[in-house]
Amino acid sequence: MSATPSQRPGRITIARHGQPDANRETRLDWRGYEDWWDNIYQPASLAAGQSAPDKLKAAAAEAHIVYASTLTRAVETAEAAAPGRELEIDPVFIEAELPPPAMPGRYMAKTWGVFARCSWWFGFARGRESRHEAEARAAMAAARLVEAAQDGDVVLCAHGWFNRMMRPHIRSAGWRCVSDGGDSYWSFRQYEYRAR
Repeated sequence: MSATPSQRPGRITIARHGQPDANRETRLDWRGYEDWWDNIYQPASLAAGQSAPDKLKAAAAEAHIVYASTLTRAVETAEAAAPGRELEIDPVFIEAELPPPAMPGRYMAKTWGVFARCSWWFGFARGRESRHEAEARAAMAAARLVEAAQDGDVVLCAHGWFNRMMRPHIRSAGWRCVSDGGDSYWSFRQYEYRAR
């Protein structure tokens, strides 16, 4: 028996946070980048003068739960998307780590981010959360969204790479992307359940 529309799970909307107040063009060595990641980027608020897109606000207005990671940039994004709403703030949705490789030279922080993500992907974690651990967390995070969507629409404001890591788990649970906004700041993807 197929589900009636009223029995279908809600829509899942997964957004990337707005632009953080952190200079990604500052030039650093690898130790400086590690310090920048821990003490500037990770705790950063959103840069001034931003507002949530109207379509993200509309999705949040229809959601029965609005999630955010515990990082300030994600919380402030969710607050802008769903003003006055009580948020579900959960560390399961934080960004995957970016430990830099111990390479010589000084590069922009955004360049170190590329180096760090590549080396992390191939197993370099420097005692931080590994790719394997983050993939397990992404599966758990996706399952949390899928479970919440059984009762209606859900919005998550989180992080670019970790959002990407959740995608295959959401798809494998039967959701299909019906709106792909890309990976820039404030972008979001929306998923709807498609019964097999």
